[in-house]
Amino acid sequence: MEFGITFKGFVSPDRARNLVRQAEAAGFTYCWFYDSHILWRESFVAMAMCMEHTKNMRFGPCVTNPNIRDWSLSASLYASLAHQSNGRFDIGLGRGDSSMRVMGKKPATLARLAEFTTKVKAMVRGDEVEYGECPEPVKLPWATGYELPVWIGAYGPKALATAGEVGDGLILQIGDPDLVKWFKDQAIDAGEAAGRDMSNFKIQAAAPAYFGDMDYCIEHTKWFPAMVGNHVADIVEKYGSDSGLVPKSLTDYIEKRRGYDYSKHGQSDNPFLDFITEDIVKSFCVLGTPEDHIAKIKDLEAAGTTQFNIYLDSGDEEEIIAKYGREIIPVFNG
Repeated sequence: MEFGITFKGFVSPDRARNLVRQAEAAGFTYCWFYDSHILWRESFVAMAMCMEHTKNMRFGPCVTNPNIRDWSLSASLYASLAHQSNGRFDIGLGRGDSSMRVMGKKPATLARLAEFTTKVKAMVRGDEVEYGECPEPVKLPWATGYELPVWIGAYGPKALATAGEVGDGLILQIGDPDLVKWFKDQAIDAGEAAGRDMSNFKIQAAAPAYFGDMDYCIEHTKWFPAMVGNHVADIVEKYGSDSGLVPKSLTDYIEKRRGYDYSKHGQSDNPFLDFITEDIVKSFCVLGTPEDHIAKIKDLEAAGTTQFNIYLDSGDEEEIIAKYGREIIPVFNG
């Protein structure tokens, strides 16, 4: 089991530098950043800074999207960061939720996401590539042959199939083992049906982790199911609540959902939290005592999770990293 942390752009530069040093020393191997340039500061600048304060930790956006930057710029950015970090760079990729919708724009189609994956990976590798927005072929003459790992964030059946068909890993913003397995199996089945070797396909469960009394933990993390509910609502709207394509446990919890404030995306002061129940928070997050965390992560591992990624934005970040380094990570990787 690998362990990661995720930052939003409001973490101060000095604190981010300290936190990544602490996390690497504690045994975390990945550091991810939200990529939503209007809501938070530019994530790739922060990644480049943090790379200089770590030796082995890998970095990447969680997640970027195909519509926010020209593809040649994206490829150049990714290849540059991979080069200056000595190969410690991945990307998480989605259709573009808050990043696009906060500007009133639509997310990318799955076909565009798949094309971006294959063509940007090719450019980073150093291949000559043609794509729609550019009338001439593009080749990075300085590329070093780096094979860019692309993790795809997905929930719906078609998005999960796309992740399995073209991605190197799957990002699931959820800490429920049964749902992780349900999502994971669809992606892997799609990849195998496409003739891919899925033995090294990675599965990331991304969710807040918090220690303490359960009521205290729930109060600090109830923002997370609201953020996830935004994605689930899109799936239910597309496939229907009675289609059998979406688990009832997901459709039930958004039944009373009303609206969504993208200016408060992923934040504890989002005004649309009244539909979140205690059971949903417990299901989606990793909460309680260190023993509770260990048990939940073991269940996630049994469901096929290869990386538990902590959304480190509920407060007490230094304490959470320290406890994971002392009491959780050694259980799995000691």
